Amino acid sequence: MKNNKILINLFSFLISIVDYRNKKKIINFFKKKFNNQCLDIIDIGAHKGETIDLLLKNFKINKIYAFEPNKNLFSVLKKKFDKLNNNIVIFNMGIGQKKEYKNLNIMVDSSSSTFNEINRTSDYFKRKQRIFNFFFKNTEFIRSQQRIEVNKLSNIIDIQKINKVDLLKIDTEGYEYNVLKGIKNEDFKKIKFIYFEHHYDLMINKEYKYSDIHFFLKNKNFLLKHKLKMNFRKSFEYIYENSEK
Repeated sequence: MKNNKILINLFSFLISIVDYRNKKKIINFFKKKFNNQCLDIIDIGAHKGETIDLLLKNFKINKIYAFEPNKNLFSVLKKKFDKLNNNIVIFNMGIGQKKEYKNLNIMVDSSSSTFNEINRTSDYFKRKQRIFNFFFKNTEFIRSQQRIEVNKLSNIIDIQKINKVDLLKIDTEGYEYNVLKGIKNEDFKKIKFIYFEHHYDLMINKEYKYSDIHFFLKNKNFLLKHKLKMNFRKSFEYIYENSEK
């Protein structure tokens, strides 16, 4: 069991190395846009704080509101950032279209955990399962489930009295559209940039397409400014900018 944990951490580390160049491009994009401003950020799907680390290293930060539904990863985030920086507020909840409780599918690769149903018959799922079986014998890619509180982002914005959001980052493994639909029109006006990941593989049953997000954001006066393919995956990262700010 201990060996499995070491291998999983090693696998995550290798993925982070693969993604490093993409992250550098994203950071350079925002450096040109923010021009040394002091930023207010919302990070939905904070995982182990990888994005928070990048932001703290490269920008002046006023406040970060971080959301991580996985209870185990939430504990990691609390230990990592609570004493380090009191400008980071961490919530153990999911963000979606409405206030409810949902089951979170916890994956062996924790960054792939999702509220969505998993299509076990998809080629992508079978390929991932084979890869993990190669490293971790007789290990199911879906490890367990957690019952999670989900809230609308606009409810949190109201409670926390958030007046501006320089960057809204969403990485929720196929739940991005649900997150966006939980934001009121007046709160979209507070947001400058939206940065999210979209998967084109069929492993996650999303019930929406990228075009749904694109036209939804277009109707909220957001324009596509940057698109980047993720290495070795059928996934892209997108950045949209509020054309009225």
